[in-house]
Amino acid sequence: MKVYRHGDTYIAPKGSFFDGNVKIDGNFITPPETHIWGNMVVAGRLELGPGSTVGGFIEAESIVVGHDVRVKGPVRITKTATICDNACLHSIKAGGNVTLRPGVDVGAVNSDETIFVYGKVTSERLFGRAVKVYGT
Repeated sequence: MKVYRHGDTYIAPKGSFFDGNVKIDGNFITPPETHIWGNMVVAGRLELGPGSTVGGFIEAESIVVGHDVRVKGPVRITKTATICDNACLHSIKAGGNVTLRPGVDVGAVNSDETIFVYGKVTSERLFGRAVKVYGT
């Protein structure tokens, strides 16, 4: 699959499908409905478009997960993670803050900083320096 480069940011074209593992030495932006059946290792910021799927694990510096994304493996982030509405993730381990939006379904969430929960989420365990819940 061809990936476009703009500085240190790589952008996948619309309708992208990656059959194996993906390794990016910079930032990576995927459009909606991108499917990656392997693992992802991104040196910088990862922005997963809405409705995307990842079949393996994700490692990145920071991440924004769009709504209705499915990640079957663990997510390991060195800085911040923002998980948008109705995303379904195996688990999250972050070095910075984690933001969970309404409808998120995730296994264990571990953060070295604060976990912000907006609305109703489903999780096995939330473990951080602090957990702040907003809304119902």
